[in-house]
Amino acid sequence: MQYPQRVKYFSLPALASGLIRSIPMLFLASSGHAALAAISCTHAVIVFAAHANSVEARAIAVLREEEARRTGIEWPMQTHQGSDSVSIVVGVRSEVPASLSSPDRAAWLKTATPASAQKPEGFSIETLHAGSATTIVIAGNDPRGALFGVGYLLRKLEMDPGQAILPSDLHISTAPEYPVRGVQIGYRFKNNTYDAWTVAQFDQQTRDLAVFGNNTIQVVAPNSDDSATSPLYPAPALETLIGICKSTVAYGLNFDLYYPEMAKDYSDPAQVDAELKKADALFRAFPHIDALYIPGGDPGHTDPRYLLPLVEKEAVVLHKYHPKAEVWISAQGFSAAWFSEFYSILRTQHPAFLTGVFVGPQSRDSFPLQRKMIPARYRLQAYPDTAHTMHAQFALPAWDSAFALSEGREPIDPRPFGETEIYRTFAHLHSGFVVYSEGVNDDVNKILWDQLGWSSAADPAETLHDYSRYFLGAHIGALSSDAFAQGIISLEQNWNGPLLTHSSIDTTLLNFQTMENQASDAQRQNWRFEMALYRAYYDAYIRARLIDATDREQQAMAILRTAPRAGSEDVIGRARAVLQPSPVAADLHHEVESLADQLFHHVGMQLSVAKYGASGIERGANLDRVDVDLNNRAWLNQQFDRIEKLSTETDRQAALAGIVGYEDAGPGGFYDDLGNPSNEPHLVLSSNRTSAPDPQLYATTVNGIADKVPDEGFRISTLTYAETLYDKPLEMIYRDLDPHQHYRLRVTYGGEDYTLPIHLVANDTIEIHPPLHREKNPETLEFDVPQAATASGTLDLKWTRPAGIAGGGRGLQVAEVWLIPDNREAGVQ
Repeated sequence: MQYPQRVKYFSLPALASGLIRSIPMLFLASSGHAALAAISCTHAVIVFAAHANSVEARAIAVLREEEARRTGIEWPMQTHQGSDSVSIVVGVRSEVPASLSSPDRAAWLKTATPASAQKPEGFSIETLHAGSATTIVIAGNDPRGALFGVGYLLRKLEMDPGQAILPSDLHISTAPEYPVRGVQIGYRFKNNTYDAWTVAQFDQQTRDLAVFGNNTIQVVAPNSDDSATSPLYPAPALETLIGICKSTVAYGLNFDLYYPEMAKDYSDPAQVDAELKKADALFRAFPHIDALYIPGGDPGHTDPRYLLPLVEKEAVVLHKYHPKAEVWISAQGFSAAWFSEFYSILRTQHPAFLTGVFVGPQSRDSFPLQRKMIPARYRLQAYPDTAHTMHAQFALPAWDSAFALSEGREPIDPRPFGETEIYRTFAHLHSGFVVYSEGVNDDVNKILWDQLGWSSAADPAETLHDYSRYFLGAHIGALSSDAFAQGIISLEQNWNGPLLTHSSIDTTLLNFQTMENQASDAQRQNWRFEMALYRAYYDAYIRARLIDATDREQQAMAILRTAPRAGSEDVIGRARAVLQPSPVAADLHHEVESLADQLFHHVGMQLSVAKYGASGIERGANLDRVDVDLNNRAWLNQQFDRIEKLSTETDRQAALAGIVGYEDAGPGGFYDDLGNPSNEPHLVLSSNRTSAPDPQLYATTVNGIADKVPDEGFRISTLTYAETLYDKPLEMIYRDLDPHQHYRLRVTYGGEDYTLPIHLVANDTIEIHPPLHREKNPETLEFDVPQAATASGTLDLKWTRPAGIAGGGRGLQVAEVWLIPDNREAGVQ
């Protein structure tokens, strides 16, 4: 596997010894802050302090190397300002004056941030003009601030081969709102892409994230819920993680360790001792650890009565090697009883070893509730899942089932406005975050969180413009790279609303094809560009297939309706023929296949299990689902096989009528296809009585889909389902019923393969059925509705699962509901 080569590192003396070149300014201006329309930085000179430390040196290397990578021109370096047309002075604030000429020093000191306002990691950038010379001063409040200042300049420069332009003067003084802005890296088999990376690639990832304000890299310890190795590993896990640690520290950033407790029973002293020995060996192996993060679950699952004493012992071990390291813990996967125990321990025992609590997926208590219950002395951090679209912490609540079937749980998922809403919903509750990611599919989302962590007011559109400029260059052919930023926004919008009628998806693809045609070879081979192209082609291909599949099924059903006059044999034969798929949009399919191959070879992205070694289809391998059935062809063919074996034409005609009338609940009856947003009119979508966002969906009904495909013979309506999380009832309300009519209820219980006992009551008091376990998946059952439940003309159905249980909160999943007047048979099962 080949990857793009990195620009090499240069030592500061070597950099400084280069030939100093200059170029006339595009525009002239007087001294001071007079703004220029644009500043040519193509042949700028970097000025740095003679006594710059290693982190400042790394910041300067980032500036020079990333500029050279994009323009092909290496900026010369020197330790004192000369008479060059454009000088870029980089350093810690206290050292900057010594690098400036006398006139610039005096001008800069007038603008300098007061010492009292110099917050950690902050920086200022000032643009000074004196005659035809321009000086751009990047002054960090500390070495890390200098790095982030360099990142800001790189994001704003318009760089293309042979030129670097600053569109206008920069005058900014800024510092981050939140002290922790981190990203988790899982170098393990389950994760897509990362298990194919080298330490050099992780180094580039760390650098790129730092350009956007990231200050923390967290790695998952080798002892997680995963295989010990991966077929794609270029090096053993621990060796790579130690390499990531060294790289992170070299940038002056925080390095943290995520350490799940994987033994079965920590009430057993022997298992505790064994865990402490493993921890000792691992903590000792890392040259530096700033913080230890231990999840209560997902993975692991330990009662807090045993978890906290264990972590206290591990903290002692940790501090032998890393005495300043913080210790964080989460309550993920806790039951209500365990949460109560956890809160009690924190409130009554005040464990001193604990820095704070991070709030992540599988947390049955909401972020606001945890902040309310956990003593204020313990800081809270967010651990947001930015990688997944369903069966997840921030699932898409009404995603079209065709996308859910094909794109799957871990697709390329830029969500600029969705992630911004998620961040801002919880920003007032936490002191920072570490993003939970499974690879690069959520690359945009990680960058968005880093920028929002710097300022919760960050405009996602501006972040995307910076993203496009920095990673692709200022232009894509004759187009501004802002076209790519708009393309990312369009990809998010592709997933809003019904796919069948979403014609703007084709417009999105057309815009990306325009960029593709104008892009340079280097841009077309940029994996970030390839990811967006893949999504655009994939979305359009799935829409084309859905239109075709829907039309074929509608034709088949029209044929079946002629059975009474044409006969069962004739209509079955013609329906089978029309349902037989044929190639659709072959050109789009070819592009999807080609881009998947390029992404594997350019960045190690594994969009297929068989072709590229992904750990599973649900782990980002959606190329394997690109041709999944999008209609009920397989289910219908199974029904036809069954019907053809019936002995009489009367029976065959009745069975065909049952297919045609599958959803028919009769006069005065109702059918809801739960999980299909366009056909669930009686479903209560939200219990949220305010307009406040609910991104974790604690008060919102979720439309989901099972881990199965229609190709296996399932009717799509039995795979899609509605669900609510944790102890919230799933509710349906029927109004204006005939109070004199007796009804039956037919319910299809379907969803994910695990099952919980589900209880159904009407109007809060009348039991329709006691708690029951689904015996197969899916399973359709019928129940009598006592007439007292509908006597008022309103029927309020509520499904519940056992209260207080642990886990991810899922399992209360219902696929279909018929309310059938008692004098009518409905459908076929």
